[in-house]
Amino acid sequence: MSDQAPTPEPTPPGEKARQFPPAPGVYLMKDAEGRVIYVGKAKNLRNRASHYFTKAAADEARTADLVKLIADIDFVPADSEVDALLMEARLVKDIQPRFNVELKDDKTFPYLQIRVREEYPRVEFTRTPRSRGVRLYGPFTSAKSLRAAIQVLQRVFQFRTCGLDIKQDNPQWRWFRPCILHSIHQCTAPCNFRVTRDEYRKQIRRLCMVLEGHKAKLIAELETAMQEASAKLDFEKAARLRDEAAALKSLGRRGDVDKDVQPEVFHIEPRKGSVGLRKVLGLAETPRTIEGIDIAHLGGDDMVASLVAFIDGLPFKPNYRRYKIKSVEGVDDFASIREVIARRFRNPRPGEEEQVFPDILLIDGGKGQLNAALEVFRMLGKEPPCLISLAKQEEEIYRPDDAEPLRLSRHSAALRLLQYVRDEAHRFAQHYHHLLRRKKLKE
Repeated sequence: MSDQAPTPEPTPPGEKARQFPPAPGVYLMKDAEGRVIYVGKAKNLRNRASHYFTKAAADEARTADLVKLIADIDFVPADSEVDALLMEARLVKDIQPRFNVELKDDKTFPYLQIRVREEYPRVEFTRTPRSRGVRLYGPFTSAKSLRAAIQVLQRVFQFRTCGLDIKQDNPQWRWFRPCILHSIHQCTAPCNFRVTRDEYRKQIRRLCMVLEGHKAKLIAELETAMQEASAKLDFEKAARLRDEAAALKSLGRRGDVDKDVQPEVFHIEPRKGSVGLRKVLGLAETPRTIEGIDIAHLGGDDMVASLVAFIDGLPFKPNYRRYKIKSVEGVDDFASIREVIARRFRNPRPGEEEQVFPDILLIDGGKGQLNAALEVFRMLGKEPPCLISLAKQEEEIYRPDDAEPLRLSRHSAALRLLQYVRDEAHRFAQHYHHLLRRKKLKE
C-alpha cells in the first residue's frame, strides 16, 4: 500500500467564484486543459464571476457555449474599475482567448487612440484605428465603458479630445477661446497655449504609463519629483505634483463607469450634425458646445428644470445641472425659463469666475419660450450665445431675429442633433421630477 495521501479534489469553479473578493478586477475562465478561454472585467468580482454558474447563464444563448467548457476560474485584482478595464484589454490582446476572438476585428470594437505625431497629441475613441502616427490601446470589450473611462482619465490628465489642428508656430491660437473643458479643469487648453508643448507631452506620457499598467511606477516618480521640488523651495510645483499623485491614487473614486457612461449607439452622426448646424445657423465656426434647457411639472406641482451639456455632438454628463423652480407659482413655463436662465448666466459674485457661454443654447419650446430666455440676457446686460428654440410638433427652429421659423428636413443631421439635445434635456428633467415626487410620496 502507498503511504501517499490522496490528491484533494479541485474546488469547483462555481464555488471558487463565490470566494472571490467583492472588488474590481479581471476574471479568467479556463477549460479542462488549463487554457484561458475568456477574459472579462468586473466592478465586483464575486457577483460578476458567480453569475456564470447560475441557471440563467447556462440557458442564455450568449453564454451557454462558454459555461459548458469552464473547468477553472482565476482572478487578478485591480485598484479600480478603470484599472480593470485597461487590464482586460491588455490580457485579451496578449492571450487572445477563444471566446474573445471576435475582438481581433479592428472595424467593430473600439480602441483608445493617441495621435503622438501631433505637436499637442489628441486622445480619441475610435473604431477605425490608424496604422501610423498613433499609439493604440485595446481592443476594448465595451464601447460605453471605454467612453466613460476616457472621461475619468481626462479628469486626472487633462488631455485634449478635440479635432483641432494646433501648431506651435501659428499665432492665431493665442486668441482662440478654449472650450468648457478648460473651465472645469479637464483640459489644459493647448488651443490657447495655456500649456507649453513640453508640459503637455508630459501629460500624455503619464497617461500612457497608466494605460500600459505602470501606475505605481508613475506615482513613485511623481512623489520623488515632489520631494525634489520641495527641497528646492519650489512649493508651487511640489503642490501640483502632490495633487497629481493624489488624483492617480484615487482614480477609481473619480468616476463611476456605469454612472458616467455616455450612450454607446447614436442615432445621429455627431460631427456631421455639428457641421450642419454651423451651415444652417450661419455660424462662423463649427459649434463645439451645446446646452439644452427643459421644464417639467405635473399639474403645476414640483416645477423643475434641466440643463444638459453636449460637447462635439455627444452628451457631457459631468456638466448636467438640475434646478428646482423657486420663484414661480402654478404653471408658467415662461417664468420658469426666465428663472433658470438667470441662475445659469447671472453676473458672478465677487470672487466667482465668469460663466462660460456655450456655442449654442437650445430652449425646448416655441417663440414664447425663446423670447423669455432673450429677456433675461437683456436684463443681465449680456450678449446671448447662439440662442434658438425647437418646437416639438413641427420640429421648427426659432431664432430671435427671424419672423418665420427654420424648417429642416427630418433626415437632416443638424436637426437630429438638436432633437437629441432636446430629448436628453426632457429625459433629465423628467427624471429629476420623478425623484422629487417619489421623495414626497415616501414622506
